Amino acid sequence: RSDRYPLLGIGAHGLKKNELKPWLVKRWCIGKITGDYIWHMEDVLDLYEQPYDFRRPVICFDERPCQLLGDVLVPIPMKPGRTQRQDYEYERKGTCCIFLAFEPLRGWRFVQVRKQRTAVDYAAFMKELVDTYYPRAERIQLVQDNLNTHTPGSFYQALAPHHAFTWAQKFTLHYTPLKGSWLNMAEIELSVLSRQCLDRRIGDMATLKKEVLIWSDNRNQARKTVRWKFTKKNARRKLQKKYPLLQN
Repeated sequence: RSDRYPLLGIGAHGLKKNELKPWLVKRWCIGKITGDYIWHMEDVLDLYEQPYDFRRPVICFDERPCQLLGDVLVPIPMKPGRTQRQDYEYERKGTCCIFLAFEPLRGWRFVQVRKQRTAVDYAAFMKELVDTYYPRAERIQLVQDNLNTHTPGSFYQALAPHHAFTWAQKFTLHYTPLKGSWLNMAEIELSVLSRQCLDRRIGDMATLKKEVLIWSDNRNQARKTVRWKFTKKNARRKLQKKYPLLQN
């Protein structure tokens, strides 16, 4: 009877399979596109359009928390015709943080697993990145989000003032806009890492470091990269209504 579903306007037999899914919720970033948003967006997009320069490499940086999970019961190994069986119960082993720097024009990335994501950790990561892999770079063009530790001020938490100032001069910072982390290619790499390496239980940092290192080495050897195609021209065309002087 249709009067049982007055808001739907259809009878009980008129409901299509899976038409109603009240348990599903769509989520997305709802950000107001302002002049400041556009400026940061175009700054990053312009950087991505520049030719390769080994003296001023473009590096994207991001980080993500990672929860360490161990098995309560030993999984039953796989065998012909049957996949590995894992008990649904697990044990929390703490948390850590994965730092990732990615140079898309070289198809190269540097990944570290650290216990936490403090200003000192950020400074130590950046110092090792430059000392070990970019000692001859004049200046690094660094794309990152506005996390509170992502600032040259972090060097002053780890180094003496004169050394901290020197290290701060090694970077030109390009911040993605608020709720605009989609502009950071390092976020894409972290997504790949999550799917290919972190989609299972890992119960300790030593194992996680080993797995992440194998993953990064394999992608570096294959020179896997991100082919970025969204340009300033695309932005001005697709987001025309958000540019006040382009609306007329």
